[in-house]
Amino acid sequence: MAEIKDKFWLQKEQVVLVVIDVQEKLVPAMDQRICGQVISHINMLLEGFKAMKLPVIATEQYPRGLGNTIEELTGALEQKCVEKVAFSCAGEPDFLAALEKTGARQVVLVGMEAHVCVYQTLIDLVDRGYTVHLVRDAICSRFKSDYQTAISMAPQLGAVLTTTEIALFQLVGVAGGDDFKAVSKLARRRTA
Repeated sequence: MAEIKDKFWLQKEQVVLVVIDVQEKLVPAMDQRICGQVISHINMLLEGFKAMKLPVIATEQYPRGLGNTIEELTGALEQKCVEKVAFSCAGEPDFLAALEKTGARQVVLVGMEAHVCVYQTLIDLVDRGYTVHLVRDAICSRFKSDYQTAISMAPQLGAVLTTTEIALFQLVGVAGGDDFKAVSKLARRRTA
C-alpha cells in the first residue's frame, strides 16, 4: 500500500477503537449539547465496530472517583474496561497488553477530555509507532479552547484527524454487503 494510504486509510485487519473515560462524574462537567453529540457519535462507532466484528478497548480514569462508563455507551459496557490513574492510556500496562493483544497498528481514538487523557494517549501511541485517527466529532473537553488546541496540535504530532462517518465508511470500503448496510443504517439515524 502507498505511504499516504497506509496512514490515512483505515484497514479492518489493522484497527482498534479506543474509548477513553466517558464516565458518570465526568460527563456532567461537559457542555451537554456537545457532549450529547459526542456520545451519539461514539455509539455509532461502537455499533459499527460491533457489526464489523472489530476490536474495542474502553478505559476508565480512577473509577472510584469519577464513576464508571456511562450506561448510554452500551457497546463500551460490553468490554472489560481498563482502569487507569495515568492520564495517558499508555501509562497503564493493562491497556498496553490489551492493545497488543488486538494486533492492531491503527487506533481510532474517542472520548474525553480531548486535551488531557485523549491528547496524552495520542502522543504516546504515535510515539510507539501506531497510526492514530482522532475522531474530532467524538471527543470533547469542558472548554472550547482546550478542545481546539488539542485538535490543532494533533496533525503536528502525527495523528490523522477524522470524523465518525469518515472512519466508518473507510472501514466498509464498498457500497454493498452486511457491513455497508449496518453502517449506512447508522448514518441515516444520525442527527448532528
